[in-house]
Amino acid sequence: MRVGIVVEQLRRGVPGGIGTYARGLLQGLATLGDSGVEVTLLASRSPLSGGDPLSDLGLPLATSQLPSALLTRAWDAGLALRSTGLEVVHSVCLGGPATGTVPSVTCVHDLAWRCLPEAFPPRGRRWHEGALARTLVRSARFVVPSAATGAALFDAGAKPGTVAVVEEGCDHLAPVDAEATADLLASVGVAGAYLLCVGTLEPRKNLARLMSAFVAARDRLPAPWPLVVVGPRGWGPGVVPAPGVVLAGAVAPGVLSGLYAGARCVVYVPLLEGWGLPAVEAMSLGTPVVASPMPSTAGQALEVNPLDVVSIANGIVQAACDEPTRARLSANGLLRTAVLTWESTAAAHVALWEEVA
Repeated sequence: MRVGIVVEQLRRGVPGGIGTYARGLLQGLATLGDSGVEVTLLASRSPLSGGDPLSDLGLPLATSQLPSALLTRAWDAGLALRSTGLEVVHSVCLGGPATGTVPSVTCVHDLAWRCLPEAFPPRGRRWHEGALARTLVRSARFVVPSAATGAALFDAGAKPGTVAVVEEGCDHLAPVDAEATADLLASVGVAGAYLLCVGTLEPRKNLARLMSAFVAARDRLPAPWPLVVVGPRGWGPGVVPAPGVVLAGAVAPGVLSGLYAGARCVVYVPLLEGWGLPAVEAMSLGTPVVASPMPSTAGQALEVNPLDVVSIANGIVQAACDEPTRARLSANGLLRTAVLTWESTAAAHVALWEEVA
């Protein structure tokens, strides 16, 4: 079965969780081995400078003659994919092409712009709404990471029997680079224990309340441990760190793993998540996690109300200091994430593609 996977998201400056899903799916397909699937990556023309993020994936690449920004606009306007002998086209997000007579599958990660319009810029809301309408017409099937997203998609107009819930994996973290992690922490002035938050710096990640909660909790910690915030800047006003908060920016994969593994706890309290990768990434390394309710953790994190600063602060203190709680969170997190493999995610995708083809 010849499958084209639209991976234009990997050309973005901040690929985000969708980029992680795209790479994880390809990782899972490679792990499956002889699945009968021949993958071709579909994207814009290769960048003229700065290197191609798709070149290290080791898969055939079919590119447009258009650069990334123009190709996305052309897809939005209805430009159909050229016939390439494909039997199925899979888009890793709403930004995908019309596919003519080739059946298509689209992954819809969430419909958060409808639930939290204030957490998205107006232009982003307009694009997402238009892209959703196009996708509902173009796609034969949809993949969603959770039942909640599936229900939202049905409410938006998806037909019965077209939506498959497929949980995402979390076994993609790079090996810990202990030396580089130590260098990073030293460069931002962190010595000893620390708390960690990981995610793109944007309004939906709820960083203002998180920092207020951290300030409220800090006097209740055994020592003035800092909160290290890791992630690239997204949209919205710049983040002004509260006392004790260290903005470390984006880090290398091995450093991210090292930070997860070394943290007293990870605090991740977004306003809404269709899945929630940072929480399960941390849980997969045995780190206690404080989190908003989200599908990925399946209740195995220490859940707090993301709208309540006191709730978040109490969660921070408990996960960072109470040893029985820490042991329970660590053990339960490992059990939860043991079943979240990209191989199982890929196998579910292959089954869906076979059905569609």
